[in-house]
This record gives sequence, C-alpha cells and structure tokens, in this order.
Amino acid sequence: MSVKPIATLEIVRNHLHQLSQITDADWDFFSSKLKKRTINKKTTFLKLGDIENHISFIITGIVRLYIPKSDPAKEITFGFGFKEQFISAYDSFLTRKPSLYELQTLTETVLLSISYDDLQEVYQTTKIGNLIGRLTAERLFLMKSKREQTLLHNTAQERYLNIFKDRPEVIKEIPLKYISSYIGVTPQGLSRIRKRIS
Repeated sequence: MSVKPIATLEIVRNHLHQLSQITDADWDFFSSKLKKRTINKKTTFLKLGDIENHISFIITGIVRLYIPKSDPAKEITFGFGFKEQFISAYDSFLTRKPSLYELQTLTETVLLSISYDDLQEVYQTTKIGNLIGRLTAERLFLMKSKREQTLLHNTAQERYLNIFKDRPEVIKEIPLKYISSYIGVTPQGLSRIRKRIS
C-alpha cells in the first residue's frame, strides 16, 4: 500500500468526526485499509457491467455518475461527486451485481478507497464501518432523489442556478453537455438559459 500523507488522512477523519465520535483504535484500523488512487482526467474508472469494489472519499477532483448510451450525445448524467464526499456505485457494491452506470473523472482526481473485502473486515472489527456504509448509501440516495425532485418541481433555469449554488467554483470544470443532461435540457436550451442570466 502506498504511504499516505497525514494531512490527507486527516481530511477524511475530520469529515467523519463531524458526524460521529471515532476512537483512535477504530480509526487506526480503518485508515490502514485505505488506498490512495490518483486517476487521470476523463477516465472511466467504473464501467457499465462491472461490479463496484470500492467506496472512495474524494480528496480532490470531480466525478460524474452517468448512464452511457451508444450515442454519447444521449448519455444521462445523474450526479456529480466533489471533494470531501464519498463516491461509489453503492448499489452494485452492496449487492455484488453489475453496475447499471459508470463513474468518470472530469478532472484529475485523488481518492482514498477501501475495498469490499477490507470493509467487511472493518465491519467486524470496528464501529466505523457501519458509518461509512450509511454515509455512502445516503449520499447516493440523496443524489438521485434531489435530481428527481428538481426535475419535477423546478424550471430548467432554477435547476441550473441551484446545481452549483454551494460550489460555484466547479462549474467551469464541468462540460456544458453534462450539465445540460443533468438538468434535463438540450445543450442549446442551456445556452439560452446562460444568456438570459449573464
């Protein structure tokens, strides 16, 4: 396993510590299972039909969750993962069944990942494993639910304005075709929205 800088591990620990108290023993065991992965920009690191074998914490970078199509213009982007968030095709991870979507980096991305087998060992040895599983499941559920709710209740312009409200700095990193897919409009429709609000 590659050596990880203490600062990188502390980002994860601080994130988890906001949600639950973690003993030093539990943290030491859990963190010993984390593997640092640096993934190049525009890399699909989980493909359709593969079984997800990791839960990852994004240290830096942006990840897109999408359903691929034979015509790339018809791909459906349904979520993004940003720094200091957990990312996984968690339904595939949990069921050990092939993933129905893909994960792709939009920028160079640094992840700290734990494998399925290692997480099972963490479950059996510590309390922190259940927290990781719950956080990842909640994140995936909320990501899908939020998109569905906004498609039902908000205008396309409202969806565009809201999508990066909390992280305005990342909008320049994400191609407009992915944003338009996420908010449910054509690229031309998104261009019109951007002109109206600029």
